[in-house]
Amino acid sequence: MSTSPRVRWWAFAPYVIVSLIHIGALSVDATEIAAITKLLLMPLLACAVVILAKDVPKAQQVALRILGVGLAFSWIGDEAAVFFPFLPELPVMLGAFGVAHLAYIWLFNRHLAVRRLPWWTLVYVLWWAGMLAILWPRLGALSFAVAAYGLVLGGTAASAARCHPVVTVGGALFLCSDTVLAFRLFTPEAMAHWTSPLVMITYCAGQGLIAAGTIAALRTRALAPVAPVVATP
Repeated sequence: MSTSPRVRWWAFAPYVIVSLIHIGALSVDATEIAAITKLLLMPLLACAVVILAKDVPKAQQVALRILGVGLAFSWIGDEAAVFFPFLPELPVMLGAFGVAHLAYIWLFNRHLAVRRLPWWTLVYVLWWAGMLAILWPRLGALSFAVAAYGLVLGGTAASAARCHPVVTVGGALFLCSDTVLAFRLFTPEAMAHWTSPLVMITYCAGQGLIAAGTIAALRTRALAPVAPVVATP
């Protein structure tokens, strides 16, 4: 019996290394290094997905393309000020990440789901209501945009709970990252310096786990044994 080739998880090594450098740079206020490494994060993660795509059957490749859309718009969200310096950064960032989350929701529900929505995902509804209750007085003109973004962010985390456990954790970490970021943006006086690297720790881990979990789920599905067809007399 032939065995399937091992997944080349080493492809994630550059992304992990640059993520660690980026987080370290944030921790010591090395702004130039932090800016350069942040620019590299999503392209390196996308490169890992491209390399690992060879380990995924062609029938499953459409899921990887949707993942690629999510990573591309995440990159735009990360670098909104760089790519669109003539536009206000926060609305562009919310819009780009909103598209990324919609891509992830589509990916999770249509291509990766293995179970119904767990009952405990109701906590994400409470999260959304609580976040709006706390931040609403400070949101100003962005109130409805932030509320809409919160819906798709919570939708991503909830949809991830239907998938491979690695994807589930990745979606939850992505939500944690944006939660801390929201408080840093709208209540900066209440946030300690260490919350800056915390945003990126949870973000890098979340995105990486979503990508790795997607690869793992697609391979698991492809390698699952097919039940034999029994001929009827």
